[in-house]
Parts: sequence; structure tokens; C-alpha cells
Amino acid sequence: MKILDVQGLRKNFGGLAATADVDFHVDQGEIVGLIGPNGAGKTTLFNLISGAITPDAGIIMFKDKKVSGLKPYRICRAGIARTFQSVQIFPKMSVFNHVVIGLLFGDHRHTTSASTTEEVSQIIEFVGLSGMNELRAADLTLANQKRLEVARALATQPELLLLDEVMAGLNPTEVAEAMELVRKIRDKGITVIMIEHVMKAIMAICDRVIVLHHGEKLAEGKPEEITRNQSVIEVYLGEFTCLPSET
Repeated sequence: MKILDVQGLRKNFGGLAATADVDFHVDQGEIVGLIGPNGAGKTTLFNLISGAITPDAGIIMFKDKKVSGLKPYRICRAGIARTFQSVQIFPKMSVFNHVVIGLLFGDHRHTTSASTTEEVSQIIEFVGLSGMNELRAADLTLANQKRLEVARALATQPELLLLDEVMAGLNPTEVAEAMELVRKIRDKGITVIMIEHVMKAIMAICDRVIVLHHGEKLAEGKPEEITRNQSVIEVYLGEFTCLPSET
């Protein structure tokens, strides 16, 4: 069943088409990879889906309801959350309070202090930040700052999670841990779209891959199909084609 359906999505910045009539869908329970060269329009696509910017044309349907043009908080409360290419944290704020913000932003129901504390603690443990509740975000490693962003997004109780280069800048061990976290998120019933340049991760955990180039959808298919696509190899994958077999 489709959870997200994007049709004819277009966004121009001046004379430049950041996305040009992009069509794709995401099925519930999938992990979909979004790849392409720098400047291909990947983060712009996330900005459009999350409501940070509005499309010039096209429509975004989430669970059969139009969300394109809605304010970001309404899209979040509808069930779409995201992380950012460069981590967006409050440096002096504690890990615990970051997740509280996500919980309260995503859910306007009245909650008790006790239930909030329990739920936040469970999310912190789930992403692998146990014992760090009172640490300032600025004192975390980059890998843990990225986990914190994921925790804050999960606290909004999303059904669709947009992960923007959550593995960028991580060492191989941290990448493996991030891959396992993405799998755990999907196992909780949350659909995932992930922008990523770490092709080993894309190949290992994605059900489908969408390739953007100059704002247009260049290709779409299973990871093994994408690695054999000559157009994708020429514009993007050439230097990465050996990665899936690396240990």
C-alpha cells in the first residue's frame, strides 16, 4: 500500500530547476534510498515533502491526503518527520530535553510528566544513547548527535521518516551501527526514505533506490538493478561500483 505518492513535483530557484516533474511513490514498510550527485535535488525533495518549502507545481499525497503546501508542523503531526544533512541541534540543551521537544511538537495531546519521562527514556534507549540523558548535545560525538536527531524525529511518532545523510562523516563501525538502527526503525513499522552517499548501506538495507540527476528522476529500481544501470554509472556510480563487495 502506498504511504507517499509524489506526482509532477517541480521547484525552481530563479532559473534553476531544483526538481523537475519528479514522480515516485513509497510503499508502507519500505526503506527507499535516494541517491545522486551533489546538487541533484535530493535535499530539496525532502524540504518539499516536509513543508520547509512549497512546490511550484505537482502534488504530494501522504496516506491518500494532500500535504503539499501545508505548514511543516501540520505535516509533522500528520506523520512525517525528518533529520537534516547538517545536524540541527541546540548545543547547550540536554539529550533528554531534545527528545521532549520532539514529543511535544509532534503530539498536541495532553501528557503527564510521568508518561513523558517514560516515553522519552524509551526513545533514547532505542537509538543507543542510554546513560546520556543529561549530556549537552554539543558534548556528543558526531555519530551520537546524528542519533539524537533521529531520536527527536522518532519522538514525533512518525509513520514516514526522512533521513538526510545520517551516515555522512561516520567511521565504518559507526556506519554499521547506523545501518542497524535504520533496520530497527523499519521493524517498528516506520517507513524510511534515506538520502545517502554510503553505497554499501544503500545496497544492504534499501528495498528500492531512486536516482536524481539535475533535479530529474534518472532511474528507479532495486539496488542491484541500479548498480547495473549504465546511465547511473556514468553520472554517479562509476567511482562507487566496487563498494558493495567490500568488507
